[in-house]
Amino acid sequence: MNTQIPASGLDRLTAQIDLGALAHNTRVVAERAPGAAVMAVLKGDAYGHGALPVAGAALAGGATELGVTTIDEAVALREGGVTVPILSWLSTSGYERAIDADVRLGVSSPRQLANVVAAARAVGRPAVVHVKVDTGLNRNGVAPDEWVATRDALVDAERAGLVRLQGVFTHLAHGDEPEHPFLDVQRDALAATVADARAHGLTPELVHAANSAAALTRPDLHFDLVRPGIALYGGVPVPGRDFGLRPVMTFAAPVILIKRIRKGDGVSYGHRWVAPRDTVVGLIPAGYADGVWRPLSGRIEVAIGSRRFPQVGRVCMDQCVIDLGPDGGGVAEGDTAILFGDAPGADRAADWAEKLGTIDYEVLTGVRGRAVRMYTGEL
Repeated sequence: MNTQIPASGLDRLTAQIDLGALAHNTRVVAERAPGAAVMAVLKGDAYGHGALPVAGAALAGGATELGVTTIDEAVALREGGVTVPILSWLSTSGYERAIDADVRLGVSSPRQLANVVAAARAVGRPAVVHVKVDTGLNRNGVAPDEWVATRDALVDAERAGLVRLQGVFTHLAHGDEPEHPFLDVQRDALAATVADARAHGLTPELVHAANSAAALTRPDLHFDLVRPGIALYGGVPVPGRDFGLRPVMTFAAPVILIKRIRKGDGVSYGHRWVAPRDTVVGLIPAGYADGVWRPLSGRIEVAIGSRRFPQVGRVCMDQCVIDLGPDGGGVAEGDTAILFGDAPGADRAADWAEKLGTIDYEVLTGVRGRAVRMYTGEL
């Protein structure tokens, strides 16, 4: 259990990041995929957790490679001292910077490959690429009718010493549904593409498809490498399944003001909540600019000590109000309120996601604004 957030004395809105929990979660994934390497996915500033410290924790937990979306994300890790392989799979420019920084590049079309080849020629060293093939998600990735052109261009670029094809990969359309039959379709399509590449003289070392859910539940999708994201952060890769993952982020704030109000008094904009009795309310300096979504107004509870208290009235940009009850619930100004995370009685990010009709990825990456990251935990 995470006990680092103090019960009182917290002076600002805080997102505590337990790096020990992140290393633990990485080990859980690695143990479930024993024949595959682990690429820790750090896109979106490591799902809002901070890419550079998370990189160190993931590597301590057994990851050997890192994956990001943009070249800027990859280069920032390099500038932070990270030396392990990094793959960037969604960029349209900056290839020269990537090649200079020894960043692997995802390629999704023959046109993109041509731009990477031109960058390699300009830099004077080959680009290391992973070709992403579209096996049915219909997002980025080489379209089936462009595979032959991409394959042939890869053969030519390798012969010219401008590219080294290190990997072939895809992205699952139903990754959080382990029994969905379309996973088999994508697996077989990826395998067929790799076989065709090898039949034409290409020699990819790494084939990969598995996200968190597939890494934890589908050995047939492990191939050479798995790419966990949400599992590393203690999220919910498969609804209803517990893999022993621990929440990494605890979102907390001090109670900065307590006041008594009377029965019939309205709270916050529009007076959408009116006190049904004389009561005591507390003010928390966290609002929708920080990641407490306005549609959660009146639908969540916070944990203070061993008790839960309902949030009431509309969530504002900078603050929200909680009902402490007629006796004040034993809460004092300066006490810590846990919005979600690893604490007794606290919600998880997935609980908020369920209320919002979204996924915990969006909740975690939405923690922003004035929330200060505080790193704790033993690796």
